[in-house]
Amino acid sequence: MATEPHWSEKLPSDEIEKCHVTFDGELGDVTGARLAAEEFLSAVARAAPPTAPEHWDDILLVVNELAANAVQYAPGPFALTMRRTFDGVHVTVRDTSTTPPAPRPFHPSKGGGGIGWHLVHTLCTQVSVVVQDDGKDVHVFLPW
Repeated sequence: MATEPHWSEKLPSDEIEKCHVTFDGELGDVTGARLAAEEFLSAVARAAPPTAPEHWDDILLVVNELAANAVQYAPGPFALTMRRTFDGVHVTVRDTSTTPPAPRPFHPSKGGGGIGWHLVHTLCTQVSVVVQDDGKDVHVFLPW
């Protein structure tokens, strides 16, 4: 019979350090963010596998979109932070732009684009943007 953890007990995934990586903001840093996310998820999965296989891919897609948006729309460096929550993963991307993300119309005839922010809202259970004087933090929560 399964037992619920007591509040004084740590879950196996609590032993995993959070992931925090900074990037210069170059195009190749989108790949770097994705690789950092894969490494973090591998550590999380060893302690507690995802409850559905698509959760892994959803998190990587969201990290990719947020990193790509930081490179495209914010000058300079950005940071990726990931941590395990009780029932998912909290991803934060901090960049240097004070402009909050906004959905754009999708125009396939103009080469695509415009679906990333919609994807983020569709795949995440919570999305919030905190604007500060020197940039913004985009916080998203995804199931694991």
